[in-house]
Amino acid sequence: MMSFFSSLMLALTAGAHAPLWHDSLQWRGQSASMQVQPGGGFLLQATHARRAIPLPPYAVQTASPLFDGLYAMAQDDLRLDSVAAIRDGAYDHDRPIPCHCFATGEKWPYVWTRDLAFSVDLGLWRYDAARARNGLLFKLSGSRVPDAPKGPLVMQDTGSGGSWPISTDRVAWFTAARHLLDDAAFAEQTWHALNDTLAQDRQYAFDAGMGLYRGETSFLDWREQTYPAWMANDVVPIAQSYALSTNVLHYQALQLAAQMAEQRHDARAADYRAQADALKAAINAHFWRADRGMYMSYLGGDGAPYDTYDLLGLALAIDSGVAEGERARQSLANYPVWPAGSPVIWPERADQPIYHNRAIWPFVSAYALRAARKLDDPAHIAFEIASIMRGAALAGSNMENYELTTEATHVDDGKLSGPVVDSPRQLWSVAAYLALVGEGVFGLESDGRIEPKLPASLAPMLFGREDAISLQLPGRRITLQRPQKLDGNLLVADHITRQGNDSVVRLKAIKVPELALRSKVPPFAPAAPAAPQVTRDGANWQVRSAAPGVLYLNGRRVGAIDGTRAVPATNALQCFSVTQTGADDLESLQSPPQCEGPFVRVEGAWPRAWIAPADGRYQVALRYRNDHGPINTGITAAVKLLAIRCDGSPEQRVPMVMPHSVGEQLSTTAQFSAHAGAHCSFALDDGFNMSYLAHNAHYTGGVGGDQPLNDASVGALRIVPLPAASQP
Repeated sequence: MMSFFSSLMLALTAGAHAPLWHDSLQWRGQSASMQVQPGGGFLLQATHARRAIPLPPYAVQTASPLFDGLYAMAQDDLRLDSVAAIRDGAYDHDRPIPCHCFATGEKWPYVWTRDLAFSVDLGLWRYDAARARNGLLFKLSGSRVPDAPKGPLVMQDTGSGGSWPISTDRVAWFTAARHLLDDAAFAEQTWHALNDTLAQDRQYAFDAGMGLYRGETSFLDWREQTYPAWMANDVVPIAQSYALSTNVLHYQALQLAAQMAEQRHDARAADYRAQADALKAAINAHFWRADRGMYMSYLGGDGAPYDTYDLLGLALAIDSGVAEGERARQSLANYPVWPAGSPVIWPERADQPIYHNRAIWPFVSAYALRAARKLDDPAHIAFEIASIMRGAALAGSNMENYELTTEATHVDDGKLSGPVVDSPRQLWSVAAYLALVGEGVFGLESDGRIEPKLPASLAPMLFGREDAISLQLPGRRITLQRPQKLDGNLLVADHITRQGNDSVVRLKAIKVPELALRSKVPPFAPAAPAAPQVTRDGANWQVRSAAPGVLYLNGRRVGAIDGTRAVPATNALQCFSVTQTGADDLESLQSPPQCEGPFVRVEGAWPRAWIAPADGRYQVALRYRNDHGPINTGITAAVKLLAIRCDGSPEQRVPMVMPHSVGEQLSTTAQFSAHAGAHCSFALDDGFNMSYLAHNAHYTGGVGGDQPLNDASVGALRIVPLPAASQP
C-alpha cells in the first residue's frame, strides 16, 4: 500500500504538462485509448474499463478521437440519466416516482436540488430543456400548513441536523432556472419561487449584523470531512456559521430577482439590487484573507476566520463577479493544484477518508474552468480541461469523484480508503464534460455569445494537422479556424461569420499573463487542538492551550499562544478558542470554544420573564433536545421565532434553530436589546421547516412525512450580556 505522501511525491514529479492526446493517453501506469468504429460510434479501452459508445446525437470533430469520443460518451451518460421515473429509499418507500427528468447518477437515481441545479447551470439546459425544467419543478413545493407561507418554495434536500436552515444552499436552484426563462409559465413559477424563497431565507438565515446568510457550505455537506471534529454530533455551530459558496449563491439569486423585477416594473427591483450590492460588499469584507490571498470557505458564527478553502466557493465568487480584479486573480493563483487536478478542499484532513477530502470532483473542476476563462488564464483553462478528460477516459464514465493524487476511482488506504462513494454517470460530472467542450474549447457562453479562450498549448491535440475543428449542438454549429501562427498563449476570436445557425470563428493568438499553477503547499491541515482551559486569576483569565497556535476571543484574533496567555476579564460574554499552527503558519480548524460570562437561566412556563440588569445587548439561546431524526439527515430541524417584549422597546422577534441533537444541547443564539430594569417576557412561536412542504408528504425516511413536525423539547433560556464591542 502506498501512503498519501508517497503518492503525492510521485504525482508531483510527474509534472503537469499540456496533453498531446490524440487517440490515447497514459497516466501513472494506466492507459486509455479511443477508436472510431465503422459506421459511427467509438470504442474506449482503458486499463480498468472497456466501453462501446454509440453514435452520438451531436458530434465534435477534432484531430483527437479521444476528445471526440469522450464527448460522445458524455452524451451516452446523459441518455442513461434521462429517465421516466426516479426513486430514493427516503421517499415513497423507494417506489418509482414518475418524472421525465434527469436522475442524479447510477447510484443516486433521484433528483437532488443542488446536483440538478449545478448540472443545468453547466449546460444541460442546452441538451434537453424540457427535462431540465421538469426536474426543477419537481424541487418546488407549496406548503401543507394553513398558516405558513404558501409558496412555491425551493426545497432544501434532506441534510445535516434535519435540513434547512442548517443547510441553506437551495437557492442554487435559481442558477439553473435563469437559463430556462424563455418558457413563460416556467418563468412565472420561478418569479414566485424567487420572491418567497428569498423572503424566507431573509427572515430565518440572514444576519443583519454581519450582512451575510448563515448555513453550511454548498455541496460539502458531510460535516466530518470539512468541519471540526467536535461538530460531528452538534451541527448548531454549522447552522450559525457563514459559508462563502452559499452566500455567493444568494448573491446570484438576488441579482436574478432584481433583473426579473425590473422586467416586470416591480417596485421590489431596487430593494433586491441594494441587497445584492450589500451582500457582495459583506462577502468581500468578511471572507477575504489577505495573508493567504484567498477567500475563506467559511466563518464561525461569531465571525471567526477559518484557515480553510474550497474550490467551488472560490470559483463561484470569481464567475459571479463577487471576486474582482486582483483578488480574483490571487484566489485562482493561490489555490493549490496537484498534477491530477484541483482538490475540492484545501488543506486536506489527515484523519478523514477520501470523498470530499483528498478528492477531485469534475463538476467543481468545470466551475474552476469557468473561473479561469473569466480571468483569461490559459494555464488553468488547459489544466482543468486535461483533468476532466483524463478522469473520464481512465474510468470509462463521468464519475462522481476521483482520488486527488492518482485520479483513481478507488485507493486502498486502510480506514481512509476511498472515494467512499463514487457513482458512474454522475449528472454534474456529465455536465462538466459537456461544458468542457461547449464552453471550455468552443467558447459558447450562456447568453449565446461565442467567445473562445483556447490555450495555445491545446492546439496540437485538438487541431493536429487540421485547419479547423467543429462542434454540433442542439440548434447550432460552431467551427473554429486555426490561426496561421501560434505566436501567443491564448487563442481568441479574430472574426466571426454567421450563416443561419452556423458560426465560423477565425482565431488569432494573443499573449496574456498566465497565473502560475501552485503545487508546493502543505497537503494536510494541522490537527485541531482541544478546547483551551480557562481559569480566573484576579482581573484576568488565564487561558491555557496544549499546543502552540493562535488564540481567539469572541471570534477575533488575540495573537499567538504557546502555553498560557492572560486576557483581561469583563462582565460580559467571553468565548475563547485556539488553533494549532503548522507548516507555512497554516492554522488548524478551531477548537471548541470555552465560554465564560454571567450566564442567567430563565425557566418556567411560557411566556417567561426576566429583568434586564443594565442597558445593552444580550445573547439568548435555548436548552433543547430534538430526537426526531439522526444528525446527518431528515427534514425536522425545529425552527421557531422567539418574541421578546421588553418595557420601553418595540417587540423583537428572532429565529431560533434547534437541529436534530444527540441529547440536550444549546440552540442557535440570537441577540436582543434591553434597558436597565426593563421587564422582558419571552414567548416561543412557530417558524417553518422543510416538513411543512407538501412535497415532503412523500418522505418516508423518518418523521415529518405523514404530517408536519416542527418541534423540540425546550428547557431553560440562557441569557448573557454581550461585550461593548458587540454593541451597535
